Amino acid sequence: MNAIAEIMKYETAGDPVSGCKWTRKTTGKIARQLKRMGIGVSANTVGRLLKKMDYSLRRNLKSLESGLRNPPAPHLRDQQFRYIRSQIQAYAAHGLPVISVDTKSRELIGAFHQPGRQWCQRATPVFDHDFPSDAQGVAISYGIYDFCRNEGFVNVGTSRDTAEFAVASIRTWWQMLGLANYPDADHLLILADCGGSNGYRTRLWKHQLQVAFADPFKLRVKVCHYPPGASKWNPIEHRMFSFISNNWAAHPLTDYEVVLKFIRTTKTSAGLKIRAALHSKKYQKGIRICVKQMQALTLKHYTQRPKWNYSISPGKNGN
Repeated sequence: MNAIAEIMKYETAGDPVSGCKWTRKTTGKIARQLKRMGIGVSANTVGRLLKKMDYSLRRNLKSLESGLRNPPAPHLRDQQFRYIRSQIQAYAAHGLPVISVDTKSRELIGAFHQPGRQWCQRATPVFDHDFPSDAQGVAISYGIYDFCRNEGFVNVGTSRDTAEFAVASIRTWWQMLGLANYPDADHLLILADCGGSNGYRTRLWKHQLQVAFADPFKLRVKVCHYPPGASKWNPIEHRMFSFISNNWAAHPLTDYEVVLKFIRTTKTSAGLKIRAALHSKKYQKGIRICVKQMQALTLKHYTQRPKWNYSISPGKNGN
């Protein structure tokens, strides 16, 4: 034990707060080094001794917020979480729709590796590298999760994840499901992340919500964004997307019909049902919305974190 402690003396790092320790040396390397010191032990014995010294094999823990130059103060995050919760309760109490939206990870279409395991007699052969040039295309899945009905819709795009595509997906959901489920609704609450195609800074997102959704359907759309670094709190992540990922785990997405099949067959014991559609329209990136176009929107910012909470009402084109 003392010999191992001496070896680990300069090979250990740790967290000064939690006390967790780790090393870059493997049990095999430590066993060989001990052998050179005249101590014959196996790598398994080294492992048992390390556990007694509070070392253990661990994966990386995704708990650090990245890419945030100026992360919001904890009390501002808490205020936003409480505000979102109050809005969900208010809309639900009046029978109004509440949807959570986001884009799932981009998937290559073809015989590509999918994480996870499945029961089978032999492993499914896949490409040894995930080269986009080997793909038949890409699947960009924009999801809409109906918070009150525990129902989902996924619009599988084949082009790019843009604000136009995001609003087109919400529009498709409304035409296919929303109108039938909420025939008398004139208000809609959207819960979204702070970034991506439906980010709060994206002008095209707000512009498209106005001209392609609020105006033609005469809906007052309110959007509440989760704070930066808090996307995992967005309900669609743990109530819909996680189950889709589990459903197609270890199954290569060889064509678009396979993608749609796995999405449509995703169910849970809580009764989750998901519909899916293929969206082949091509979208361009880099579309700019000028200040004049923004000023023409019927955009209202709320006192509570105005950048994260705003609504768009039908304009003159929607009356």
